[in-house]
Amino acid sequence: MRVFVTGASGWIGSAVVDELLANGHEVVGLARSDASAAAVESKGAVVQRGDLDDLDSLRAGAEQADAVIHLAFKHDFDNYAASGVAERAAVEAFGDVLEGSGRALLLASGTAIPGLGRPLTEADASPFSGPDAMRGGSEALAVSFVERGIRPVALRFAPTVHGQGGDHGFVAVLAGIAQRTGVAGYVGDGTNRWTAVHRLDVATMVRLALEKAPAGSVVHGVAEEGIETRVIAAALGEALGVPTASIAPEEAAAHFGWIGGFFGLDVPASNARTRELLGWEPTHPTLLEDIAAGAYTPR
Repeated sequence: MRVFVTGASGWIGSAVVDELLANGHEVVGLARSDASAAAVESKGAVVQRGDLDDLDSLRAGAEQADAVIHLAFKHDFDNYAASGVAERAAVEAFGDVLEGSGRALLLASGTAIPGLGRPLTEADASPFSGPDAMRGGSEALAVSFVERGIRPVALRFAPTVHGQGGDHGFVAVLAGIAQRTGVAGYVGDGTNRWTAVHRLDVATMVRLALEKAPAGSVVHGVAEEGIETRVIAAALGEALGVPTASIAPEEAAAHFGWIGGFFGLDVPASNARTRELLGWEPTHPTLLEDIAAGAYTPR
């Protein structure tokens, strides 16, 4: 297939591009800068210049593709509402192009849906719908495209997609906070759980979802279904040579900044249906193995 990939030069996207190319697919990667374009082109993919605000470029990429994998997102935590508006506009643009074609639209979402009191499953609908919701309600919007003759697939990624050499996500942020404050902290008693997956495992899952997942599917990019945050903090403390300590919930915002609210969530998630549907088996190192191997230790 000829696949249009947004976020093609990113942490997850670059691994997905490699996985697609290695399995015989053609890739057109969206690139907003010269550096991103060079990174995409160096892999053997075609470059489509543009960004998430350039809807004409998004439409052009989708029109020429057999499928779209939408991984890009504007992570502007100073104006998260605007990020959601841009995300919804991008998904609507893809829907307009793909309508009636039966072509696939795979889009990134997340498993960090709190308050269930149990692991999130692929059968759980996203509670975020409508233009004012988290990420512009893009998952619910995309799944509704089944009725428009499109094959949407929601790619729910773990909060921690880890690996060696360039992760700038949540665990890297936590490592930076531990270095700055001199303590690897967790919120409260630290028994709340986060999910995790290696970036190469999730890239394989995305490729399998492209090839196998039926319209309206939700798949979970989760290898470890629930790691207690105090265990994550202890691993970071050991790797960085700093003590581990509990941070009171009322002090979490001051200690952790914007990530404090996220790190205090209990968001376990199951991968059972995804593994059965796709025949997917994670095989790469665990989060704790990557931390111990120095993935989040300054060099």
